[in-house]
Amino acid sequence: MASKTSTPSRIVLDFLRPARRSPCDCLRLRRLNHRFPPQCRNVSTAASHLSETEVETDLPPRWSQTPSAMKAPVRASPPRQGGKPLQINTDQRKLDEAYVKFLGRGGDTLLSDETKWLAVTSKSFDHGRRGFNDRLAFFGKRILELQCSLGLLSVTDAAIFLKDKEKDPHGREPFRHPAIESAECLLGGAHEWFTNHKQLANLAIQYGLPEVIRWHPKDPEQLEASGADLIYSQAVLAIIGALALEQGGAVANRIAKERVLVPLGLKRDWKSKGDLAEPSRR
Repeated sequence: MASKTSTPSRIVLDFLRPARRSPCDCLRLRRLNHRFPPQCRNVSTAASHLSETEVETDLPPRWSQTPSAMKAPVRASPPRQGGKPLQINTDQRKLDEAYVKFLGRGGDTLLSDETKWLAVTSKSFDHGRRGFNDRLAFFGKRILELQCSLGLLSVTDAAIFLKDKEKDPHGREPFRHPAIESAECLLGGAHEWFTNHKQLANLAIQYGLPEVIRWHPKDPEQLEASGADLIYSQAVLAIIGALALEQGGAVANRIAKERVLVPLGLKRDWKSKGDLAEPSRR
């Protein structure tokens, strides 16, 4: 009769032998598999997304049409009846000619096409869905005001920019010095006159900008009552702001001086106060 004592070889065989499951264990496993089915992991590739610097070339530029995602399925208000609508320019060549007339030779190449259309687009056009020039005009106004202040401070004859009521009624002559002689020009109303929207609007008309500005007036038959002066002046300021962003401050300052302030009547000597004071010291 074989001994029932376990040998080392028998222990190893018993360990390697698969365990026999009872019927209860099999039923328990079936219930678990039925309650929690095995999950299969599907492998899929993510859809390709364009980066911030990539643009789909098949889509037309935003300035040419309203983005489809920004269109409502129905109109919120019925279309206006009566009155001839204002003709909006869509010709790129006509826009380039206006930029050349305003900025000079090669002015149509200083800005990109998207920026050129954005600078002449008001918020009223297409409800602002194609972009508008408010921020560019805000930046351009700061540049124009700065150059106007510097121009008034550098003029040699400050008397032409002073109001008559600010002159001394008794004919007394105050102390004068070349370094501070033009400081009173900033308080004489000249700064407000050169940066007023009426003056900028008249200058925009001379350059032919109203023909390419995109906006929807309240009454197409009465443009002035609809705020045409503000729209025209805003386009001039927006172009200056766009030049500062894409071409730098030197180009924007030069355009503000030569194409806006000088045609309005601000004659500058383009010299510092130190240079102006040199002849008096000798």
